[in-house]
Amino acid sequence: MIRRRALLGAGALLPGAAWAQAQDRRRTPQSLTESGWYAKGRTKTRAVRFAGTGGVSLAGTLLMPLFSEIQYVPGIVLVAGSGPTDRDGNNPLAPDRIDLLREIAELLARNGIASLRYDKRGIGQSTPRPRGSLEEQEAFFAWDNFVGDVEAAHAELLRHDEIKPYATALLGHSEGGLLALAASRALATRKLHALVLAATPGRKLEDILQAQIARDAPPSLRLPTDRAIAAILETGRVPNNLPPELQLLFPLYAGPFLKSLMSFDPAAALAESRLPCLLVQGGADRQVVPMEDVQPLIDALRTRNISGEAVVIPQVSHNLKTVTGPADPGFGGPLSPAVAGTLLKWLVPALGA
Repeated sequence: MIRRRALLGAGALLPGAAWAQAQDRRRTPQSLTESGWYAKGRTKTRAVRFAGTGGVSLAGTLLMPLFSEIQYVPGIVLVAGSGPTDRDGNNPLAPDRIDLLREIAELLARNGIASLRYDKRGIGQSTPRPRGSLEEQEAFFAWDNFVGDVEAAHAELLRHDEIKPYATALLGHSEGGLLALAASRALATRKLHALVLAATPGRKLEDILQAQIARDAPPSLRLPTDRAIAAILETGRVPNNLPPELQLLFPLYAGPFLKSLMSFDPAAALAESRLPCLLVQGGADRQVVPMEDVQPLIDALRTRNISGEAVVIPQVSHNLKTVTGPADPGFGGPLSPAVAGTLLKWLVPALGA
């Protein structure tokens, strides 16, 4: 079934990386500790470290319902979005704490589902970015390595005896949804049962970036951005003479990664997937714009004979937080109750929690 809570004719604009930084003055929310008591029961945490692709070390947090000591529970790998986003969903480039993945993990644990979230390579307590040659850095950040790290995280989840090996899922946020979707191809035959794509684009990143430039970039940056995209797609290298405003969006070491990312077709990958899938999208998302960027995934769900549902929720941001108005980018605050309800309504029966 494909369901929409809101069908928007025009979505919020995607803020540019360097030319339209959002400012959010909302207070940083208090967060419950991972091992404390919750209103609906208790949870327990375990710090884990496991090998990613190419021998890197990935650090993560396994959060489980306490009753997992006496009863097997379903498990989900949570995959963070783009840039230096850590296992909790926080990014130092954002103006506020986000804590999205932490909040999702706590929600799931309170409702009988374990989760593993981890710092991506080069982030947090995982293996840091190499300081050697450009080629070494390009290899470290290759797209296939990030996809392989998702597969490694799923293997780590299954390694723990408390997890039901026949009831696991991937949940990816934003770019993390693309990584989860790519990894699910290999994991479909390895006891992966379901897929959740949260605020995940349905068009190629190349198309989204070009639309973003047309909407938001100053005229002086449009031509160099177009040239950067063309060079990356042709050579897999980032031009070394970009304006300073574009160097954050196109770091030199990310050329091969960006070429693979911009060429990845999420709608085609979802159409081929045999996994049950939930799409969760905020109606006030400024980065993955409803319905322009989301519709291809909805269309892909319709082509399959596998269980799938798409839910677009009004007044919810890219980070799945409730927004108070057009000026609120929705970084801080708690997870939207409507998003929480959607996740539980779909995941609990899908995984048998």
